[in-house]
Amino acid sequence: MAVVMRDKLVAAVERSDDTDAPTPPPPPPSINACTTVSELQAALAHLNAQESLVSSRLQTLLLTQSELSHSFSRLDLIRAHLGTQVVAARSLSNNILSTAATTANRVSSAVKRLDTEQSRVKATLEVVDQVSELKACVLGVTSSMGAPQDWETAASYLYRASKIPAEIVRGEFAEEMVASAEVPDPPAVTLENAAESLCGLFLREFEKAAEVADGEKVTRFFKLFPLIGRAHTGLEVYGKYVCAGVSSRARAALNEKSGDFFYASAMTRLFEHIATIVEQHGALVDRHYGEGKMVKVIERLQIEADTQGGIIIDMFMDEKTMDRKLTDIKSYAFSFLVQSFLPGPRGALGGTPRSGSPAPGAMPSQDVEDEGIDVKEVDLLLTEIGVMLGRWSLYCRFLARKCQPTDPLILPPVISNSALLQKVHTRLVNPFNTMTTFFCRRSVEKAFQLDEAPTDLSLSLNLSASTSSNPPFITSAVDDVMYIVSKLLQRSIETSQRALVTSVISTVSRVLGSDFIGMIQRKMRDESYPRSTSANTPPPDEKVLGFLVLINNLDTAAEYIHRIISGFVPKDLKDLFPFEDEAESVADALKNLETSFEAKTGELVGDGIMVVFNQVVKPRLRPLLAESWSGVDYVVSEETGGGGMDEEEELGEIVKARFQGGWEQLVMPLKRIMTEKTFNRLLVTTANYFSKLLEKRIWGYSGRINELGAIRLERDVAGVVGVVVRGGRYGVRDTFARCTQICLVVNMEEDEVREILKKEGDESGVEWKLEVEERARAREMVIRRV
Repeated sequence: MAVVMRDKLVAAVERSDDTDAPTPPPPPPSINACTTVSELQAALAHLNAQESLVSSRLQTLLLTQSELSHSFSRLDLIRAHLGTQVVAARSLSNNILSTAATTANRVSSAVKRLDTEQSRVKATLEVVDQVSELKACVLGVTSSMGAPQDWETAASYLYRASKIPAEIVRGEFAEEMVASAEVPDPPAVTLENAAESLCGLFLREFEKAAEVADGEKVTRFFKLFPLIGRAHTGLEVYGKYVCAGVSSRARAALNEKSGDFFYASAMTRLFEHIATIVEQHGALVDRHYGEGKMVKVIERLQIEADTQGGIIIDMFMDEKTMDRKLTDIKSYAFSFLVQSFLPGPRGALGGTPRSGSPAPGAMPSQDVEDEGIDVKEVDLLLTEIGVMLGRWSLYCRFLARKCQPTDPLILPPVISNSALLQKVHTRLVNPFNTMTTFFCRRSVEKAFQLDEAPTDLSLSLNLSASTSSNPPFITSAVDDVMYIVSKLLQRSIETSQRALVTSVISTVSRVLGSDFIGMIQRKMRDESYPRSTSANTPPPDEKVLGFLVLINNLDTAAEYIHRIISGFVPKDLKDLFPFEDEAESVADALKNLETSFEAKTGELVGDGIMVVFNQVVKPRLRPLLAESWSGVDYVVSEETGGGGMDEEEELGEIVKARFQGGWEQLVMPLKRIMTEKTFNRLLVTTANYFSKLLEKRIWGYSGRINELGAIRLERDVAGVVGVVVRGGRYGVRDTFARCTQICLVVNMEEDEVREILKKEGDESGVEWKLEVEERARAREMVIRRV
């Protein structure tokens, strides 16, 4: 420590010397290199400076020497005191602490030896207790299996013996102490022999009880197998027992063929019987054999289910001659649908003539083609297969919850590896998809073969819309096809088979898009297109009515699809499809069906509405507008108050009255026939076009209006617009904003006009559709008094 302090002091002195010393001058040239007197004088001056510097440093060191000597003295004194303390510490350690440490070490060693002896004694006592327990168990087993034949007690002794470690049972001490005159064999041998003997006995008694259907005895001996260490044997024999019951019940059910959907009922009874066994006996197995041991029984039951379920499916396929029916279905040509899309005779409002109809252009009878394919039989087969698949799915969900109670639910290996799963797919799911495709297309074909339109429809205001039908006015094919679609979707979803459901949804979407919409589109194009027969004549009423009904078909069908899809709520789908993301997948497929169908029908409805507008409405708008304003003059004299016009003209209602009569004659029959949605679309299209005609007419009165006439013009325009938008959506009125704003500007006061003609904007609060130039033009329309 003293040395360290001294070094620090020296370093401090040196730092102080360096700080206080003057900065040395730069080095001079070497003396040997000097060639002039001035260079020699510079070198001499430098040497003198160095000498002064060294002398200054020496003087500084001499001045600090006394302080440094004093510090060294203090360090020596401290070192002396420190040495005294070291000697005292060593004395304390040698004389006092060493004795205590020796004593502590001796005590600690004694305690460790005592702990060791205690643990050995405890282990010895435990061995003695275990050997004593082993001897009691051996004697108890032997005595219980003797005259008393108390099998439960003997099994309980074996169970107690199984808790004793194997090294104790087989140890020399146990062999020496347990063996006796009554039981001379080693305990391990005695216990093993007893377990084997009891296992054989229990098997015999279990089989006897099973043969006589003594459920109480079956349960009694079933519970004893795990006690003697033969749980595997117990589960095997129990699985064999319950499978025998399943087999006998299934054979009995197949021998009693009766009632509709016999095979679906047989499949249902098979799965219900297995589910009952699992539900009722699962608690017993778990309690006596341990949690999860019921899975072993389920695996054995599934093997039997594979056998019996396979027999049911094979018998169903053979008896229903499914292979032949599938061959016939795949070869069906759908001649009516194919011929309907080919050029040929066209029908009238009644649609395509029914098969065998005497009407001109009727299709040939389909009886020959239908022979061998009974659609009703196909429907029944689909229903029965659907029930079988639904019961299979319910059975799979039940076993999944029993084997792997997880969320989300996962299909257990006992099902995914079963032979019945493969048979269900190849012998039920695939035929179901094939027959569903046929049934859907054949139903659409049949619906159009038997299609009937509403009768007594008329475009006259003097007749009722229909004497035998109620709105919406559609053909019978829509109701028939939508009923089949709802039935097919409901039936497929009830099977709870995701792959099957998505396949059926895809099939329905394809058939609706190609066959259903295609047939209606073809009818709209070829049979009911409202085309005028000659110039300046409207299309025939029957064509217009037929075309409107076909538009209604599309709109109503889209509404039906929306209702059908909305009926499948997410909660029900989640219950029917609990595995992983199945419910979401099915919901997406249904939504895609709805979206796709609505898009296709919406596009065709839009095209149809444009046809109705161009062929029926548009040709009559310009004449109607001209007739409404015929003879109307907007240069009104204040003295005459209207120039001798009658009372209706004086009231300013003649234009509105004329227009309303013609408008209702044109539009009301269409509104009465069309659905609300399609009529609103037609009204919007008509209003868009008519607003341009009306605006053009208003501009045409430029220079032919005075101030009183401008008021009447505004009233007439408002009356006409009110007639058009009456009964429609409020937004239709916005279509005539330009017309009403022209009339507004025409009738404004001068002080208001200055504000609206500002290009930088105005403060009138009106959302102008007219440009500033158009407002100025409107203001110039009126002949002003000077």
